[in-house]
Amino acid sequence: HLKEAIVEGKGQHETVIPNELPLIQEVTTTLREWSIIWRQLYVQDHREMFRSVRHMIYDLIEWRSQILSGTLPQDELKELKKKVTAKIDYGNRILDLDLVVRDEDGNILDPELTSTISLFRAHEIASKQVEERLQEEKSQKQNIDINRQAKFAATPSFALFVNLKNVVCKIGEDAEVLMSLYDPLESKFISENYLVRWSSCGLPKDIDRLHNLRAVFTDLGSKDLKREKISFVCQIVRVGRMELRDNNTRKLTSGLRRPFGVAVMDVTDIVNGKVDDEDKQHFIPFQPVAGENDFLQTVINKVIAAKEVNHKGQGRYLSFCAPWFASRAGGDVRNDIYVTLVQGDFDKGSKTTAKNVEVTVSVYDEDGKRLESVIFPGAGDEAISEYKSVIYYQVKQPRWFETVKVAIPIEDVNRSHLRFTFRHRSSQDSKDKSEKIFALAFVKLMRYDGTTLRDGEHDLIVYKAEAKKLEDASTYLSLPSTKIELEEKGHSATGKSMQNLGSCTISKDSFQISTLVCSTKLTQNVDLLGLLKWRSNTSLLHQNLKQLMKVDGGEVVKFLQDTLDALFNIMMENSESETFDTLVFDALVFIIGLIADRKFQHFNPVLETYIKKHFSATLAYTKLTKVLKTYVDSAEKCGITDQLFKAMKALEYIFKFIVRSRILFNQEILLPTMTDQLKYHLERQEDLEACCQLLSNILEVLYKKDVGPTQRHVQIIMENLLRTVNRTVISMGRDSELIGSFVACMTAILRQMEDYHYAHLIKTFGKMRSDVDFLMETFIMFKNLIGKNVYPSDWVIMNMMQNKVFLRAINQYADMLNKKFLDQANFELQVRKYSQLSRCCDPFLTCGSCHGITESQYGDMRRQIGFEIRDMWYNLGQHKIKFIPEMVGPILEMTLIPETELRKATIPIFFDMMQCEFHSTRSFQRFENEIITKLDHEVEGGRGDEQYKVLFDKILLEHCRKHKYLAKSGETFVKLVVRLMERLLDYRTIMHDENKENRMSCTVNVLNFYKEIEREEMYIRYLYKLCDLHKECDNYTEAAYTLLLHAKLLKWSEEACAAHLTQRDGYQAATQGQLKDQLYQEIIHYFDKGKMWEEAIALGKELAEQYENEMFDYEQLSELLRKQAQFYENIVKVIRPKPDYFAVGYYGQGFPTFIRNKVFIYRGKEYERREDFEARLLTQFPNAEKMKTTSPPGDDIKSSSGQYIQCFTVKPKLDLPSKFHRPVSEQIVSFYRVNEVQRFEYSRPVRKGEKNPDNEFANMWIERTIYVTAYKLPGILRWFEVKSVEISPLENAIETMQLTNDKINNMVQQHLNDPNLPINPLSMLLNGIVDPAVMGGFANYEKAFFTEKYMHEHPEDHDKIEKLKDLIAWQIPFLAEGIRIHGEKVTEALRPFHERMEACFRQLKDKVEKQYGARLSSLDERRGSRPRSMVRSFTMPSSSRPLSVASVSSLSSDSTPSRPGSDG
Repeated sequence: HLKEAIVEGKGQHETVIPNELPLIQEVTTTLREWSIIWRQLYVQDHREMFRSVRHMIYDLIEWRSQILSGTLPQDELKELKKKVTAKIDYGNRILDLDLVVRDEDGNILDPELTSTISLFRAHEIASKQVEERLQEEKSQKQNIDINRQAKFAATPSFALFVNLKNVVCKIGEDAEVLMSLYDPLESKFISENYLVRWSSCGLPKDIDRLHNLRAVFTDLGSKDLKREKISFVCQIVRVGRMELRDNNTRKLTSGLRRPFGVAVMDVTDIVNGKVDDEDKQHFIPFQPVAGENDFLQTVINKVIAAKEVNHKGQGRYLSFCAPWFASRAGGDVRNDIYVTLVQGDFDKGSKTTAKNVEVTVSVYDEDGKRLESVIFPGAGDEAISEYKSVIYYQVKQPRWFETVKVAIPIEDVNRSHLRFTFRHRSSQDSKDKSEKIFALAFVKLMRYDGTTLRDGEHDLIVYKAEAKKLEDASTYLSLPSTKIELEEKGHSATGKSMQNLGSCTISKDSFQISTLVCSTKLTQNVDLLGLLKWRSNTSLLHQNLKQLMKVDGGEVVKFLQDTLDALFNIMMENSESETFDTLVFDALVFIIGLIADRKFQHFNPVLETYIKKHFSATLAYTKLTKVLKTYVDSAEKCGITDQLFKAMKALEYIFKFIVRSRILFNQEILLPTMTDQLKYHLERQEDLEACCQLLSNILEVLYKKDVGPTQRHVQIIMENLLRTVNRTVISMGRDSELIGSFVACMTAILRQMEDYHYAHLIKTFGKMRSDVDFLMETFIMFKNLIGKNVYPSDWVIMNMMQNKVFLRAINQYADMLNKKFLDQANFELQVRKYSQLSRCCDPFLTCGSCHGITESQYGDMRRQIGFEIRDMWYNLGQHKIKFIPEMVGPILEMTLIPETELRKATIPIFFDMMQCEFHSTRSFQRFENEIITKLDHEVEGGRGDEQYKVLFDKILLEHCRKHKYLAKSGETFVKLVVRLMERLLDYRTIMHDENKENRMSCTVNVLNFYKEIEREEMYIRYLYKLCDLHKECDNYTEAAYTLLLHAKLLKWSEEACAAHLTQRDGYQAATQGQLKDQLYQEIIHYFDKGKMWEEAIALGKELAEQYENEMFDYEQLSELLRKQAQFYENIVKVIRPKPDYFAVGYYGQGFPTFIRNKVFIYRGKEYERREDFEARLLTQFPNAEKMKTTSPPGDDIKSSSGQYIQCFTVKPKLDLPSKFHRPVSEQIVSFYRVNEVQRFEYSRPVRKGEKNPDNEFANMWIERTIYVTAYKLPGILRWFEVKSVEISPLENAIETMQLTNDKINNMVQQHLNDPNLPINPLSMLLNGIVDPAVMGGFANYEKAFFTEKYMHEHPEDHDKIEKLKDLIAWQIPFLAEGIRIHGEKVTEALRPFHERMEACFRQLKDKVEKQYGARLSSLDERRGSRPRSMVRSFTMPSSSRPLSVASVSSLSSDSTPSRPGSDG
């Protein structure tokens, strides 16, 4: 698919611009950016955010297609664009992306073509809109409507969507389904009806609307939202016979509207946004009228009051959509009058029963002509010319509460009136035809004073006359229509007898209606009407202008355009006089103030549109500026302050009117006065908000292109206000609401200053000290503002605009510095100035790279500031040494800017610094220390990359090798920094990884490097990073070992504690001894939490020695000894879970370098099985493949691009401390079986050579791999890298024999310590060893190893064979003790079994002692006393200690070695 495009520029500067709508390009870019984040959310398993982004992406894709289709009408396209931009802005905010600022049409603002003030205000508006949307979303999710209420309160209207699914109700005739909103507490309807005509067959009469019966209740105000209860009401009106049970339809009257029933549902929660499920269908039960004279509203109130409705399955199915905000556009015309038939009281007359009254509503003009199609019985239905009410059967006082909408062209309103005729309807068709109109009522839509009919109830006069006369409008139009009018004309409205007025008689009957005018053109306010029609009576003009300020704001904004037209017409048509100028100005300020009110702020676009398109008073500027100047000049006069303050707040729009009138010369009059006033108030910190608003408006006007030359005006502002505004910003706290506005003003001044203005500013500098003070103030302010923005981080355009302006100012001031101050006499001043300037540049260098739409607009400003600092450095000449090491940090930040040319140009500055220091001190140690320290912070902060490392290495090596004295030391330094960068870049890459183990590994790599190069401060810094990671994972043992490394750097002395040694706020120590004491206490605490009491005791002893013999702190000593006593007790009594150890190999190039193709031993968590550990590993590396074999992989796996993980359980090898020289308790020894271990084994059976049919063990080898870790476990990590060794089957035999002896000893000890233990396990163990078929399990060893042939072939194994024989001999005394215990505890039933076992043992004992000698056990000496441990460290003839593991596996004649897992 090829897109049409425009190509601008050539070669490297070529730019391809697609021929698409800018919005389409933005959507495309946004989708690409979001899709990357979407994938990251999926990988990181952020499910809720993933789903939110998915919905937003789908919406944008759909809307993009609709826009590209080109089939949308302009109004729909405009609305869709608004939705798209709102969705993009909302999505960017929740994804922490940049805020996009737009113009009124949704297009991205070009900051180069937008004034600073406009840009700032656009950011404020955009940020506020997005924030409101976030609050709205939050409210919906949490079902909290507090913020939503505030939002609605500021919103002109909202809408509720309703979808009628079905009407399940047996009516039998045609019907009308009228749906509306109802306030149950006030018992009144609050909306017009949605009308659906339903046929007798159970379907909509308009079959095309089947499944499409939807309505939106619009223009619901915040007042409606605040109602305590809102109900949704369905009224069903049957259209047909008088009574349903009448069957003789041929003789019956038809087409009568009769009450049938209602359905009511509480929708308060839906309206308040607490329920928002469009797909959910709501069943609203149906309640029929009890009798056909039941008023529908009465039934509604009964249903609301009742808890349940016996609906018998009848009702309505509907779905709702929670309200959304809907603002009526400026210029929209609405002219609706709602008429409600309330109630009546009609005498039965000559009839025996009350009448069946039907009211017919129609609209007539003053000539008696009926207006056609102006009545709407409900939305969804066509307009009609007359409306007929529901008929209540034989009811004297009917109550209808039926509302219709009357929509009349505005030009016809003053000539029109509503006519109500009353007729009795009969159930019999023949009688009904003879019934004539028996009475009439009417009301004019416009009152005699020109205002529209008042809202509210109207008690109309019911007139009686001959039917033909009643049809003639001239008969009644001159008569009063309401009882109030009747009284005003001096007639009684309460008389019992009928009164004759002309040819009509006033009836005793009564009839009430209520009306509500919803119009943008009809006013019910006399004062406003008087102003709008001021020409008709100019004598009242003064009064009308004053009264305008008392008119309700809602009424004024409805007639905003008409009111403004009237005001400016009054001003212009009285141009020779100043009589009304101040009043018109005040009225204008009043209206602008109204628009600023939150309640009416949605009329802002209406006012803007008026100024741009409708305002035509070309000379208004003269009078507006004159009044404004009068107010400003009289600012201190009594009584003026309040009105001046209001005028200042309205100044933005006043100036917009002034500018629209093209008043160029007024600026000359106003500007000096205003700047003087502004300076006066700002210096006194008075009325800051008003000052800021005024200054913003002035700058905004001066930015415009069509206001003529502004150079002189900007100069006035610069001279009078620049320093004052600077100082205001400096003195203002960051929490001030005005700080953003003042910074915008200051930025606008600097931006609008041309080179001429900067030159003029420099020329006006007088005394040196004053100039420097000004520059210092400015640089400090710039540094603070750039380093810590006053604007949110996502206001990228505003921040970059500010920074660009500041950069230009810095360049201008730097140039001035070089020209004016760079001489020897002022050198100290220059040093101070240059230092301040360089620090001012720091924030530029540390800010992130410009990106997104800003990149094309600004480029990377850090590049510009970088070249500026480079040039200034080389200009320092012989003074450079005074800036080392202070300037190393800023220069390093500059070189780290990702701009290749800048890096190549600035990295040589480092060599220049090395030379400077070397020539001065014969070394560059200060430079080296500083760059290592700063580099660590910079790389961790996100700066630096692989390219920088390569360039640093290449450029500095080239320079060093050319230098006579720096060749060797310089090369050493460069290589050291490059090694450091490699580790820091690895650390940064993995720093934010969710896998904390990877972060730990990288941290250890870095701290080991710092230890190697003896950078103690940095070493300690990373120790604490590692310690914090361990604490986050509850690795308290590892946290203790990590802190111990810090403690080992300290002495038990009174030597002062250097600052870098106390990097934590929690440590309050003046000496190294004090700090070591605090560290030891914390480490002991962590060892205690990790159940490493042996380690805690060792440290406690060292600490106790200090307390007892050095510090003489017996109180601390006693507390420590109590802790130690508890630790000893814990060792003996507390059962500690033994962690498993796992070997893990990471093979393939897909792994990070620090684990790639390496094997590690991991210490598992408590009770963690291998399967769980593997699952944890694979979760950290979701793309890795688990290897199914435990054999070392080949080069094909190691060099592949994938990730392969090998994992299996290994056994730690016991390494008892030398202090245990005699048998000790297993509870003590068990700790060392899984702790302080550095050797681990893994065994798998391997057959070498052909199978020997006589002895399968002769060529059955066990491939035993011993893994030796770099450090003991546990340690500062839960894993360490390993190396491996293969050992022979003879060693496996020794191992197995020793394990068997250990197992016997352990079980014997358990029975000695606890006589109540069951005997069965002991029986099985002993019998399995002394059984003739097994004979100790060593018969096959004898055949395999104790032969002359084997000894001849393997003379090097002589010592090992002797060791094996010794182990066989030692088995006898342990078996003897076990059989003795068995004999004491065996039951009589098992006595024969025991005797047989004893006989077998005697046979075995004779054989062993004969061949290998007797071994004397020390158990006999100890019998009778408390049993002591039988576990021992075997002391063999060989000098090497035997191998030992934590678990037991044995070999016998009829079994093979068990495999340690399904994977081998």
